[in-house]
Amino acid sequence: MEKTDIIKGKFQSVLFRNDENSYTVRKFKLQEEEKAITVTGYFPDLPKDVFFRLYGSYQEHPRYGMQFVLESFERVEIDDVESLIAYLSSPAFEGIGQKMASTIVEVLGTEVLTKIKSDPECLLTIPKLTAKKRQAIIEGVNNAVDDEEEALRYFTLNGLQMRQAMKLQAVYGKTMKEVLLENPYRMVEDIDGIGFQTADKFALSLGFELDNPYRIQAVCVSLVMQLCMQSGSSFVTIDELENAMLKQLRGIDYDFAGIIEELRFSQKIVIEEDRVYHVSQFEAESFIANYLNEFPHNGMDAVDKLEIDRHIELVQEEYRIEYQSEQLVAIHTFFENDLLIMTGGPGTGKTTVVRAMVNLSKRLFPQSTISLCAPTGRAAKRLSELTSHPATTIHSLLNWNLETNTFGRNEENPLQIDILIVDEFSMVDQWLLFNFLKAAPNVRKIVFIGDEDQLPSVSPGCVLKDLLEVDCFSFVRLHKIFRQKEGSDIISLAHDIRNDQCVEIPDLSDVKFIPCSQYEVKNYVIHLVLEAINKGYEPTMVQVLAPQYSGVAGIDALNLSLQKVCNPAENGKRELRVGYRTFREGDKILQLKNQPDDGVFNGDIGILLEIILASENENKKNSIIVDFDGVFVEYTPEFFHHITHAYCISVHKSQGSEYPIVIMPVVSEFRRMLQKRLLYTGITRAKKSLVLLGSVDAFMIGLHTKEQKERTTTLQKRILDAKKWREDYL
Repeated sequence: MEKTDIIKGKFQSVLFRNDENSYTVRKFKLQEEEKAITVTGYFPDLPKDVFFRLYGSYQEHPRYGMQFVLESFERVEIDDVESLIAYLSSPAFEGIGQKMASTIVEVLGTEVLTKIKSDPECLLTIPKLTAKKRQAIIEGVNNAVDDEEEALRYFTLNGLQMRQAMKLQAVYGKTMKEVLLENPYRMVEDIDGIGFQTADKFALSLGFELDNPYRIQAVCVSLVMQLCMQSGSSFVTIDELENAMLKQLRGIDYDFAGIIEELRFSQKIVIEEDRVYHVSQFEAESFIANYLNEFPHNGMDAVDKLEIDRHIELVQEEYRIEYQSEQLVAIHTFFENDLLIMTGGPGTGKTTVVRAMVNLSKRLFPQSTISLCAPTGRAAKRLSELTSHPATTIHSLLNWNLETNTFGRNEENPLQIDILIVDEFSMVDQWLLFNFLKAAPNVRKIVFIGDEDQLPSVSPGCVLKDLLEVDCFSFVRLHKIFRQKEGSDIISLAHDIRNDQCVEIPDLSDVKFIPCSQYEVKNYVIHLVLEAINKGYEPTMVQVLAPQYSGVAGIDALNLSLQKVCNPAENGKRELRVGYRTFREGDKILQLKNQPDDGVFNGDIGILLEIILASENENKKNSIIVDFDGVFVEYTPEFFHHITHAYCISVHKSQGSEYPIVIMPVVSEFRRMLQKRLLYTGITRAKKSLVLLGSVDAFMIGLHTKEQKERTTTLQKRILDAKKWREDYL
């Protein structure tokens, strides 16, 4: 457990404050020293000239030096003459100067504040103290401890982090303590980032019973969302929910039908037939369906086909390329329709077409604004490089706030964009698309680009599949393979898998299959990685992918083995033990969470540059500094779970990225995970060379295995219903 340090003093100037989440950087003058220290953390706008006791830890910031990271705080009762005089003559007590403050302390002693609180008339004994000044002192003393400060202190003492307590204060204000003592489970629905377990632990510490009605309702709502996250569906059935609650609340009596009805009435869930939706998923589906049926409010001007053809000729000359018939159809469809969905496997020229769309739009709509985006940082970077046009992540485009999980771009602050192109659309879930479209009332042309055979989004929904199958929108499928150089064998294999035409293990120049047992995988992987590095490939250019973390050929085991050979322990090379992992300077690191403020995103890969130990320079916390292609990010212990080793990563984490060399174990111990989409997605991450290791039988079985349970949504139904309503009534 980290040591908690305690400092005492007064707050001074504010150096930085984020009003959205109350993260503050402020100078704090220590009581026993002349110097001031920088304090960072989540806390309200606290007054000056008041003594506070701060609990937290010292931290050496690589850029700003020594700081004190706040965990909690409390006001300090002042008990020495000098401090009392300074306090009573501060701006908190209007009209009281140092001379009068000295007289008050001299007459009433060092317990002056306690005496004034309990008996304000004691001030009548102070000579020359007017009624106005007496009232100012009484009000100043009584207002010394703010109710909100007291509430924050209460909640942090009962297990909540200061950041969580500040979120509660931002939502509930002065009623925070009153509201949450009545029903602490409200915070699950009202506060993003606080889940059922946190609320439940807090509630049980307050004495709430296991069968409390608020608790039973919170269990039900959290299970609806949890089951949707597990299945990828946008709803659960009544039976599925009832069975899950029986398991979760074993031994507790409750009225399931009554709870469902109460939650429906309070609009926390929505019920249609036997389907139960979390309100967020229901709103997402409904909004997406209506938006797409009404899109656009103001379309782009029509362009003559001959004019388009003329500019296509100019673009072909500029790029020294000749677009094929499929690509020309896609380009013309883009200009003929406000909404276009373009799909295709690897090597079918999707990016070539996007580059043409961007170039032609600049020529034909010179006043228009064009934005390119993708779900991940690596995918956005690759899109930008291939199209020569700036691209960003969807979260960055929407000004996503990590603390509140909200978007700065929305209905009130919409995007000012004419043409919007979204790549890797198969990774986009319903909730993200919902927020994306809410911010896009002014967008006039949209293109969704993706590969429908890749893995679907992590969160609920199968948006690309739904939009294609509903058959209400213009779409183009690219089939022809254009890449006829290094890596083309990988593309051929991917298309054979996609079309269910892979009937035997391939023997190709760019694709190798090495039969081996799961116990031999480790040695083969080590040999192959070292061979590539010896040939001049950087560690980031060689990526091992595996379907699961556990097992002798799983991600954890391979990362451990690869670290030993790719970045062995050496004298002078620092390392830090975090759980079962040992981070070492020089390690290949994977980012697991979006950190937009730091410019890194889920799936980014970097190199661990430096480990700063807690024992150095009075620093009380270890820290890790990672270089993500020139973006330097520091991690302290509370953020160590945002990173892991990247010698081997999951196929899901690799989505949206490409690597020159991919090595992928396919063994029988992965059989639960081996499915056609996963194998296809992993294989298509390889750009030049692919090596598969393991069992021929496991590989072939995986190719013919689809998801154990198809995702179910009602997005298609809502789109068709909205379309029919418009046809009937508009």
